Amino acid sequence: MSKFTPVKLLNLSDMFTGIIETLGTVKKLVHDQGNLHISVTSSITPELQIDQSVSHNGVCLTVVAIDGDEYTVTAIAETLEKTSLNTLQVADAINLERAMILGARLDGHIVQGHVDQVGKCIGIEEKDGSWFFSFTYDPSLNNVTIEKGSITIDGTSLTVVDSKADSFSVAIIPYTYEHTRFKQYTIGSQVNLEFDVIGKYVSRLMGNLNP
Repeated sequence: MSKFTPVKLLNLSDMFTGIIETLGTVKKLVHDQGNLHISVTSSITPELQIDQSVSHNGVCLTVVAIDGDEYTVTAIAETLEKTSLNTLQVADAINLERAMILGARLDGHIVQGHVDQVGKCIGIEEKDGSWFFSFTYDPSLNNVTIEKGSITIDGTSLTVVDSKADSFSVAIIPYTYEHTRFKQYTIGSQVNLEFDVIGKYVSRLMGNLNP
C-alpha cells in the first residue's frame, strides 16, 4: 500500500471574505514592549471566543481576552511595522469580520487577513450618490492590481477601477460608505492593503518563469 502525507490546503479559521460584519470601537491601547494590546467593543463580542480569529481593518488577530462587550487582541511588533494598526487611537472605528464558516457563501473574495502593505488615500470624489476613492502604494514591493480585479482595503473586499502601476481607485456604494471606515477617510489616510491572493501567486509564478 502506498503511503502519502496529507496536505493542508486551506485553514478556514484564518480565511475571510472581505465582507465587513460590523464596526467596532477602540476602547483601550496598551503598549507592552514591542506588542500592542487592542481592546475593542462591538456588537459581535458576545459571540466571540478566546483564540478566535477576527479581521481588524484587514489584519487577522486572535482574541486573547473577553470582558462583557469588550474583547482584546494583540498585535506584535512585525504586524505594527507592516500595517496601519500603529496609527490607531482610542475611539477610532475599526472594520471587523469573523473568519469564514465552512459551507457559507463567499460573497466577497478569498481574503487571508495578511496585509501586504500600507496604502494612502489620494482622492475622494462623490458622484451621483456614490463615492470614488483613489489610493497609492509603493510599487517596489511588486504588488499589482488589474482592472476589475479584487483588492482588500482595511478588510473590505472591493473591485479595482482605474488600475495603474502604483495606484488604483474603487467605487463605494452608500451602504458600504455608511457601514465601514470609508466615511472616515480623508486625503492622506493610511489603509491596509491585501492584494488578490490568486494574482499574487500568478505574479510570483511568472516571475520565476522569467527571471
